[in-house]
Amino acid sequence: MSKPAVLTSLEDEQGLRCVDIFRRDDGSFGFKEFRRDPEDGGGWTPARDYSHLRYDTAGAARAAAGAALGWLPPR
Repeated sequence: MSKPAVLTSLEDEQGLRCVDIFRRDDGSFGFKEFRRDPEDGGGWTPARDYSHLRYDTAGAARAAAGAALGWLPPR
Protein backbone atom coordinates (compact mmCIF):
# COMPACT_ATOMS: atom_id res chain seq x y z
CA MET A 1 0.00 0.00 0.00
CA SER A 2 1.39 3.39 -0.94
CA LYS A 3 1.42 6.58 1.08
CA PRO A 4 -1.85 8.58 0.87
CA ALA A 5 -1.84 11.47 -1.60
CA VAL A 6 -2.19 14.86 0.09
CA LEU A 7 -4.83 16.90 -1.74
CA THR A 8 -4.51 20.08 0.27
CA SER A 9 -2.75 21.49 3.33
CA LEU A 10 -4.55 24.19 5.29
CA GLU A 11 -2.58 26.38 7.73
CA ASP A 12 -3.77 28.59 10.55
CA GLU A 13 -3.23 32.36 10.34
CA GLN A 14 0.04 32.19 12.29
CA GLY A 15 1.45 29.33 10.20
CA LEU A 16 1.92 27.20 13.32
CA ARG A 17 -0.75 24.55 12.67
CA CYS A 18 -1.65 22.65 9.53
CA VAL A 19 -4.10 19.96 8.50
CA ASP A 20 -3.55 17.70 5.51
CA ILE A 21 -6.57 16.36 3.65
CA PHE A 22 -5.53 13.19 1.84
CA ARG A 23 -6.82 10.40 -0.41
CA ARG A 24 -5.96 6.75 0.13
CA ASP A 25 -5.45 4.10 -2.57
CA ASP A 26 -8.87 2.63 -1.75
CA GLY A 27 -10.55 5.96 -2.66
CA SER A 28 -11.37 6.99 0.91
CA PHE A 29 -10.28 10.31 2.40
CA GLY A 30 -8.88 11.39 5.74
CA PHE A 31 -7.00 14.13 7.57
CA LYS A 32 -4.10 14.60 9.95
CA GLU A 33 -3.01 17.64 12.00
CA PHE A 34 0.56 18.97 12.29
CA ARG A 35 2.24 21.74 14.26
CA ARG A 36 5.30 23.88 13.61
CA ASP A 37 7.51 24.82 16.54
CA PRO A 38 9.86 27.68 15.58
CA GLU A 39 12.32 26.70 18.34
CA ASP A 40 12.67 23.29 16.65
CA GLY A 41 13.70 24.74 13.30
CA GLY A 42 10.21 25.26 11.91
CA GLY A 43 9.55 21.77 10.51
CA TRP A 44 6.12 20.15 10.66
CA THR A 45 5.55 17.67 13.51
CA PRO A 46 2.50 15.39 13.77
CA ALA A 47 0.14 16.81 16.40
CA ARG A 48 -3.10 14.79 16.39
CA ASP A 49 -3.63 11.75 14.25
CA TYR A 50 -7.11 11.32 12.80
CA SER A 51 -5.86 9.23 9.88
CA HIS A 52 -7.73 6.13 11.09
CA LEU A 53 -11.05 7.84 10.28
CA ARG A 54 -12.43 7.33 6.75
CA TYR A 55 -14.66 9.59 4.66
CA ASP A 56 -16.30 9.12 1.27
CA THR A 57 -15.29 12.55 -0.07
CA ALA A 58 -12.58 15.14 0.44
CA GLY A 59 -15.34 17.58 1.45
CA ALA A 60 -16.52 15.26 4.19
CA ALA A 61 -12.95 14.90 5.48
CA ARG A 62 -12.55 18.70 5.44
CA ALA A 63 -15.83 19.17 7.33
CA ALA A 64 -14.77 16.59 9.94
CA ALA A 65 -11.41 18.33 10.34
CA GLY A 66 -13.20 21.64 10.88
CA ALA A 67 -15.38 20.07 13.56
CA ALA A 68 -12.42 18.38 15.30
CA LEU A 69 -9.93 21.26 15.16
CA GLY A 70 -10.98 24.48 16.83
CA TRP A 71 -8.52 26.62 14.87
CA LEU A 72 -9.69 25.57 11.40
CA PRO A 73 -12.30 28.03 10.13
CA PRO A 74 -15.48 26.71 8.57
CA ARG A 75 -15.63 26.65 4.79
